[in-house]
Formats: sequence, structure tokens, C-alpha cells
Amino acid sequence: MDDQHKPGSPETKREDVCPSKKSKLDLDNLRDQINEANHDGASGPEYWRSLEELAGSPVFQEALHREFPKGASEWVDSVSRRGFLKVMGASMALAGMTGCVRLPLEPIVPYVRQPEDVIPGRPMFYATAMTLGGYASPILVESHFGRPTKIEGNDRHPASLGGTDIFAQAHVLGMYDPDRSQSVMSMGDQRSWQSFLTAIRGPLSAQKALQGAGIRILTPTISSPTLADQLRNFLKTYPQAKWHVYEPVNRDNVLEGAKLAFGQPVETRYDFEKADVVVSLDADFLYAGFPGNVRYIRDFAKRRNPDGNMNRLYVIESTMTSTGAKADHRLPVTASEILNFAYILCSPSIAQVGPMHTPPPPRIEAELERANRIGKDLYSAAGRSAVIVGDHQPAAVHAFGHIINQRLGNVGKTVFYTDPVDANPVNQTESLKELAADAQAGKVDLLIILGGNPAYDAPADLNFAELLKSNKVQLRVHYGLHNNETAELCQWHVNATHELESWGDARAYDGTASIIQPLIAPLYNGKSPIEFVALLNGQGDANGYDLVRAYWQKQQIGLDFEQFWRKSLHDGWMEGTAGTPVKTSDVARITVTGLADLNAIELNIRRDPTVYDGQFSNNGWLQELPKPMNKLTWDNAVLIGPKMAERLQIKVEDVVELELNGKKVTGPVWIQAGHPDNSVTVTLGYGRRRAGRVGTAQGFDAYALRTTAAWWR
Repeated sequence: MDDQHKPGSPETKREDVCPSKKSKLDLDNLRDQINEANHDGASGPEYWRSLEELAGSPVFQEALHREFPKGASEWVDSVSRRGFLKVMGASMALAGMTGCVRLPLEPIVPYVRQPEDVIPGRPMFYATAMTLGGYASPILVESHFGRPTKIEGNDRHPASLGGTDIFAQAHVLGMYDPDRSQSVMSMGDQRSWQSFLTAIRGPLSAQKALQGAGIRILTPTISSPTLADQLRNFLKTYPQAKWHVYEPVNRDNVLEGAKLAFGQPVETRYDFEKADVVVSLDADFLYAGFPGNVRYIRDFAKRRNPDGNMNRLYVIESTMTSTGAKADHRLPVTASEILNFAYILCSPSIAQVGPMHTPPPPRIEAELERANRIGKDLYSAAGRSAVIVGDHQPAAVHAFGHIINQRLGNVGKTVFYTDPVDANPVNQTESLKELAADAQAGKVDLLIILGGNPAYDAPADLNFAELLKSNKVQLRVHYGLHNNETAELCQWHVNATHELESWGDARAYDGTASIIQPLIAPLYNGKSPIEFVALLNGQGDANGYDLVRAYWQKQQIGLDFEQFWRKSLHDGWMEGTAGTPVKTSDVARITVTGLADLNAIELNIRRDPTVYDGQFSNNGWLQELPKPMNKLTWDNAVLIGPKMAERLQIKVEDVVELELNGKKVTGPVWIQAGHPDNSVTVTLGYGRRRAGRVGTAQGFDAYALRTTAAWWR
């Protein structure tokens, strides 16, 4: 990374920065204020959003007076941002009044009971699920006169016990998004479903003679048993075709770490209610988007009773997170230093450094004392502790996490291993690289992109958008909720149904299969993923209800299926489908190379706390939701720590240029308290070109810095 910031030059500052902005924060004075507050027994706790607010700087007072920073408080046209949200909210309500009165033709079962008549003013609740990253979140949807209006957690589902996260809460608005794709499109023109059937029939027939050698299907992570079964049936018909999996926020490192430790991919889940000591190695497991976070929050909170057997949480992390803010002891370090801590927490007889098995180099001696204190507490709670590793940490750190948990006797008590929830647990980075190589070589005649947006979020070194533009793939089909950057580069785009409009199934983080049932008929006559793949299998007239029901009927031979089916619809999940523990082998010996250089400046690339990987960019509720640690809205920023900012003479909202491997992006700076020194963090999901009227042209595109070799840093 090459920081091209030049203090005071006009190229590095926004034109609208007020003169008082030039004042410099006195970090020593701020530390004195914090120390005084900590020792003032007469005053209660004080909360502040930024260092500027704590210092009472004129910059913050000006921002507070205007309520929102420049660029967020004013919209790009004559309608104010807040006025825009009002108009958008009204349009959503009108959409509900006109489109949502159409109920599905198939029987759906309410959560409480099925009344003979709808009672005005009394809502109905239906159990269903939404998916993110392939994992199902069980939810209850409140419906008024057939219109979904509110989402809560399913209190009977073991994966949530009634909790939800921000993405579940915003799920309703995603369905009412007026910028959703509303029809089948071909080369920019609106077409009929029948015209697409005619266009796809010929290429599929031609591929039968080749056993599908020219067919590639690209999907996001899939945990749906029914959809996975359909895709495997398709591969039986076209045995030379390939099923690729990719999404930008994936768990490659998690699975690779399990392979490194056990020789097989496994799903790891935790029971924090039984853990006295928890060590997080860069894992934000108490925030939305982490698989199982809703249940983890509930279990962890049960042990935060200071009058009882209270647990202790140690967090070693590379950027400020919600989990770190709740820690009893938090250590901010660069992302690469996490490997050092993981090594130190392991027994030297297992972990080895370098091919010559030499002792730890002197540069990590400074970390030994802190790590030893944590390790002492951790090992004193053997069998009653847990070590959890963040998804963005490399496979070696995950392997060390498995080693520590196994040595402590935590496996089977606070840590459990099951088969992966992912129906096709491949390395997604390698899978996309293989697809790009085949397309570049002219081996792909038909590319079907079943959801996702790789033209926007694929690693920069693959040049996936340019690959689609080059027409080396003869026929490109995109299926999705939005006519996005990828749909623009495909000859055909098929509009998808929202999960509140379609039948389906998916597995939660513990493996429990959940039923996805619609509350309304599709607003725009779209097709669900299982209906779309059924078309590829020659079942053009099949509907989602029949397909899901038929799959589960095959799994329940010898049982009263009607009773099973109705109970599953009522509860929202299928009893007895949770993942069963798998036996893992003893961990292998791990060789560590490339330990952290403590003097290098590191770049962290992370998913955004509100818009995730960019798929929620057009959701106004999530854009308006403040980021948990800095309260930014409608934007991303370059996060750095106070020490680094002082050393480089950088101020909040200065615009800096980041360069990595010849790729450059520019973005405004935010000085984040608690951020480690010599480290820079940027979040994904912004800089969209075709997100919709809410998400387009917000923030900067951090994907430009991402490569297959440097996924998270």
C-alpha cells in the first residue's frame, strides 16, 4: 500500500471542509480527559461517537449543527435525503396495497393457527426463513391482509430462539424495493418468459451431444437441500458441465483451516453458555452476518451476570468491532499479528516455526507476555473455554484454533464439529479462478449465473467484467433480484422472486433445515431458484411448492408425510435435521512461515457492517443505519488509528489514495479510536454503478484493491 497523502495539498482535501477543520486533535489532552473521567467517581459513564466529539472540536459542532455530513444530508437532486426516504416509504406502502393482496395458490400455514376468516386489525404470523451467505435465519413474518409488514425471530427454532439481526429486519424493504428487476430482459429489451424458454432450449439441446462440456453454472453458497439436489440432477444429465461457487464474503479460510487440521472440511459451532473463558482471534461473532450470531449473542449474554459465574471475553482484533467493544480485555493488533498470538497460545511441541523448526523470532517476543496471560486464563478453564477465529484470518490461524480447542478438551463440550452446511464446500476463490480461466480459453459456451454479481465483486486480478464484455462466452444468462452490473453484461437476465414470495428450503448454522414459504404471490411474476433450475432440467411447468414437497417426501419414506409437512410449515423448520457430530482425527503438525512484520503498514479489507458485500446497497434502511463503531451512514471510509493519523498529519475527511499491487482507490479518512497502529481498514459494498436509486454512486469501491492472492489483506 502506498499512501499518497500530502498534508495541506488541495488534492487531498475535500473542497467543502470548513476552515476550523484544520485544527489538530491533541491526543495527549484526549488521554488526560479519558483518565480524568475514569477516576471521577461522581460522574456516570459518558459515550462519544468520535475523537472529535470527545474533544469538543469545532468540526464536530459544525457537523452536529448540520445534522449530517456534506454529501449525505443533501441528496443529488431537488428532493432532500430525508424527503426521499419519506417518498420511498410511501411508495413501498402503495406497492403493498396494490401487489401484496395476491396470496400464493398453494396452502401456507400460519405460525399460531389457521383462522376461518381474517379478522381486521389482527395480524397473522408465518414461519419462514431468509438466507445470507448460504445460512438460513429462521424468522416470523407479520402479515396484515396478506401483506408482509414486520419480521421477528422464530422463538421455537433452535438456531435463533426468537432473535433477529439487522439484515432480517430489513428483509421486508428488500421485497418492496421499486428498483427490483420486474421482467425478463434481453439486450436491454423487455421480453417474455416464453421467449427465454425458446432461446435457452437450443443451446441446452446442443450441449447434450457434448455431455454439457461447454456449460458452466455459477452460484453463491447454497445450503438448500432441494436446490442442491436439482443442480446435481442437472450434472447427471450434463456430466461434463461444471458447478462453480463464489460469493465475495465467503468462508474459504474456515474450510481450508479445517482441512489443514483434520484433513476434511467441517462446520464448527460453539456453545457460549457453557464457556467460562472465550478468546476471539479477530472474530466479530456478536454482530450481524456471522453465522449463528443471533443464538451466540443470546447464549453469551446469559453468562454476563456479574452476580453469578460471569464469563470472560478476550478479543484480539485488527479493527474495532462490536465484539471487541464488549470484551473484558481487548488487544488491537495488525491482522497478521493474530498468527503470532495463535502460535503462542499453542504448545511448542505442536506448533513449529519455519522449516528448520527454529524458536520464535525476536519480533514477537513483545507479544509473549500478553499472550501468556491470556493463555494462563484459557488453560485454567480447560473444557470450559472456547477459541473462535474470524473468517478473514488465514487457514493456519483456523488450524491453530482447532489445535487449542482440542488440547483444552473443549471439543464436545463448548465446541462441536458437523458436516458443512454448504452443499458444495469448494474453495470459492479457486472455483472462480477456474471458471475465469476456462472462459478466457474459450471453453465456455453457456454461462448461467444463478444470483450474485461477479462483474462488480470478483477479485480485481480476474478482470471478470472485462471477460464478460469480451464475448468469449457465447451465451450468458443472469438470474437475480436486480438488473445489476453483471446483468448488464449478459444477453439474458431473468428476474428472480424474493424469498418472501417463493417456496424453498435452507439450512441454519447448526444444520437444521428450514422451510421458506411465501406470504404473497410474486409481485413481478418472477421465478424462484428451484423453479429456474427445474427449467434447465426440462421441468418448465414445475412450481416451487411441488418441488420442495417432492424432495422432502423422498426423505421421509415410511412416516406420515402429511403430518410432518404441516408441522414443518407451522414451526418453520424440520425436526431431526440438525447436523450430527462428526469424528475428527487428531490435529496435524502445523508449520508456520511468514510471521508478521511489525513495521509494515497493512490493509484490511472487510465486509461492511450495514450493506454487507454490496447486495444491500439499495436498501434505504440499511444505508441509513449508523455503522456500530463510528456512526457513519451512506458511505464507507478509510479507517486508521489516532497514532497513525498524528504521525502522517491526517485529519478526518481528508481524502487519501491507497495503492496496492498497482491498483488505486481514493476515499475519505475516519480516525477510529481503538484501531491498531500501522493498519488501514476499508469496507466492501460501495462504489456501485447499477444498484438502484438508493445505492448507486455511494462511497468508493474497495473491490478494486482485492485480488485472489490478497483476499482480506
